[in-house]
Amino acid sequence: MAEYKAQEKDLVYALDIGTRSVVGVVGKPVGDRLKVLDLEVAEHGKRAMMDGQIDDIRQVAELARSVTAKLEERLGVQLERVCVAAAGRALRTQRGTFTLELPSEQTIDADLIGRLEAGAVSAAEEALQVNEENRRQLFLVGYTVAQYRLDNYPLSNLQFHSGKRVEADVVATFLPGEVVESLYAAMRAAGLQVASMTLEPIAAMNAAIPAELRLLNLALVDIGAGTTDIALCKDGSVVGYTMATVAGDEITEAIMRTYLVDFKTAEQVKRSLGEGGDIRYRNILGMEETVTAQEVTAIIQEPMDRLAEAIAQQVAEVNGGAPSALFLAGGGSKLAGLQERVARNLGMDEKRVAIAGNNYALSAFSDGLELENPEYATPLGIAISAGLGLLNDSYVVILNGQTAKLFRSGVLTLQDILLMNGYNYGDMMGRTGKSLNLTLDGKHLVLRGEPAAPAVLRINGKEATLSSVVNAGDQIQFVPAKNGASATRTLGELLGSGFSGRALVNNTESPMDTVLNQGDVILTLRQAAPVQTPALRPAPAPAPVQEPVPAPAPAPAAVTVRPLASPPRMLQIYLNKSPLALPLKENGAPYYLMDLLQYSGLDFDKLDRPVRLEVNGVERGFQHEIKNQDSITISLV
Repeated sequence: MAEYKAQEKDLVYALDIGTRSVVGVVGKPVGDRLKVLDLEVAEHGKRAMMDGQIDDIRQVAELARSVTAKLEERLGVQLERVCVAAAGRALRTQRGTFTLELPSEQTIDADLIGRLEAGAVSAAEEALQVNEENRRQLFLVGYTVAQYRLDNYPLSNLQFHSGKRVEADVVATFLPGEVVESLYAAMRAAGLQVASMTLEPIAAMNAAIPAELRLLNLALVDIGAGTTDIALCKDGSVVGYTMATVAGDEITEAIMRTYLVDFKTAEQVKRSLGEGGDIRYRNILGMEETVTAQEVTAIIQEPMDRLAEAIAQQVAEVNGGAPSALFLAGGGSKLAGLQERVARNLGMDEKRVAIAGNNYALSAFSDGLELENPEYATPLGIAISAGLGLLNDSYVVILNGQTAKLFRSGVLTLQDILLMNGYNYGDMMGRTGKSLNLTLDGKHLVLRGEPAAPAVLRINGKEATLSSVVNAGDQIQFVPAKNGASATRTLGELLGSGFSGRALVNNTESPMDTVLNQGDVILTLRQAAPVQTPALRPAPAPAPVQEPVPAPAPAPAAVTVRPLASPPRMLQIYLNKSPLALPLKENGAPYYLMDLLQYSGLDFDKLDRPVRLEVNGVERGFQHEIKNQDSITISLV
């Protein structure tokens, strides 16, 4: 490669790793458009991708290397940095909520809001893991704040307000770790460094529907071989993306079944439909056959109907109805009759469903290449996004010595970078050890856990905060916070070395080395100090007489007065069908439902659903007074 010049900083190389093919685009920004210098397309020899996700890393890497080598040879440039995109099918979206209780009323600043949002994103990630047998790494693509609350009052912006309790609800979108890592692994095996990663539906949108058109409510539908990615915009921005599981392979497989041909032959038959006339092919039995384009068109009507219905359903669901116009991109967009079917299913005028490509010229051009092909939406979009700065992830940031994975557009903070690279709120802030809640002789005690050891945050060797903005080329050093130890006590440690007497733990007499658990109720039966009866003094000795004088009577032994060992009166109830005895409060104060939360077995720091409170089968509030023999249920809805 010594004869090739190095890849210039503004030279953009984009690879679209598709289910059927790999497309490479090289370009550089000229004014406010990308000049495409060259383009190369190569098909997989066999299936290396499954539904948009890499299955055979080595095969994908070899094809990517082949595409890269051809472009390098024609351009005389050694391509080292590449921009890629992940398939929309892999996206996972989840809501998350997080609350911060502040020690005192204070003004809400950007760092505090960042901590709050990071906590909500981590809560969303945790919710996605609930049904997973094994935890999987998830990378944040982006999130939207649905609602803030300050001291239970809803607000659209917390900054500069003052309060003690802040909450945030977010909708976060993630990519599973295996999708991201397989793309990075394939690029490394091809000798390329990933300079940026975005999503295929966002990239295709950037090519087919430039920003100046997004005030309108428009949809971009990119029909690939394994997936159909969908992006929607209105009021100047992308407002949603989704996918349909029906795509071009459904059409190909219908041809395979009807004409007994392999997948590659079926693809050739499908592509010949646009030429009209007779189509010749060899089936798996080795027989040469001829079929008309009309006959093939007839047998693919049913899968085309399913594809159109799936597109319409997903667009309407995310958009809340039909958009003002819809663009079809990808190889499947060329199917005759598909435009009309999609329009009919959405109740749109057929003239408002078009093939993408006419708007590429607003963002890209070439001196010798025809770019209007709808199959170029994603590869062109990846290059346009990086080259024109539509994604701030088009630069390299180093995190702990490795190139950071970046997905989202806009200004990126240190917190954004960490969330995008699989770190969560606990890694950034650490968690104070769990408190130990006990009741000692009727008094509620909270023994605090140890505080967390803070994280180390540095950008280019200087201390930073989570809200610090990260720029191209920055070197980030991050050492995760270390969680504090949970509070632990033995019975003896709780009562102290000076304690003398007996103690009951949950109505059972227990030794001093008993390790206490969450919610334990301790009653002490203290032993009084010995009470001494004064010794009798001997009377003065009488005058000497002949008989011996008897010795004075000894002093009586000390008498210990012990209190009665019967325990105090208790409140007897049933909590979640199990009996529970609680000591009466001082001054006869009543128990309320909120007093019983600590005994419910629920971890109120990690709730993902509302709590239902019932007394004797009737739903009650936290302040409901508890009576003797009440039956209480505290459970998740």
